[in-house]
Amino acid sequence: QVQLVESGGGLVQPGGSLRLSCAASGFTFSRSSMRWYRQAPGKEREWVAYISNAGYDMNYADSLKGRFTISRDNAKNTVYLQMNSLKPEDTAVYYCNTRIMDSDYWGKGTLVTVSS
Repeated sequence: QVQLVESGGGLVQPGGSLRLSCAASGFTFSRSSMRWYRQAPGKEREWVAYISNAGYDMNYADSLKGRFTISRDNAKNTVYLQMNSLKPEDTAVYYCNTRIMDSDYWGKGTLVTVSS
């Protein structure tokens, strides 16, 4: 059974940093690309970042390039999202995602609140 469990969210001041983690199980992690999405209050879920199965290819939403970094540790079955220079508009629930055999799998998300 595919499981994705996000952690690392919390309250941070503008300009601060957070690192989110997503622990994966129930599938061959090293063969799967991974994604982060986020959903701000009252808005639709939006794609944040992508990383290929081996970690060599990464892509980011244009508005986040330079502030967010996606990475993975295949030995730990974990994908990360390093978020720097956080802004109030980054406040959202952050979800990790994988796609297996045309099916999407999601974690329950972790809340990031950027506020002074």
